Amino acid sequence: MALRSFLLKDPQLSESLKYGMPVYSYKGRMLCYLWIHKKLKQPYLLVVDGKLIDDPLLLQEKRSRMKIFLMDINKNIPLKTIDQLIKKMKKLRDE
Repeated sequence: MALRSFLLKDPQLSESLKYGMPVYSYKGRMLCYLWIHKKLKQPYLLVVDGKLIDDPLLLQEKRSRMKIFLMDINKNIPLKTIDQLIKKMKKLRDE
């Protein structure tokens, strides 16, 4: 809920449900999803078109187009890092 509130503070992001997951869009285009990793049981931010973002914190796994940003449930949400990722994603959408 805290991460959802943080994302919705950005007036340029909108929220909807797709495939049963909350998805956040920018200018009508999907940016990211929030979900739980099946094996690791940890929340993550799935970055749409993450393959276009070179960031060591993003994991490709077996996805061809998207990358994920895993979050440790035993630590505080890295809001500064997530804010930087959102900015990168928005810049990518503006190009």
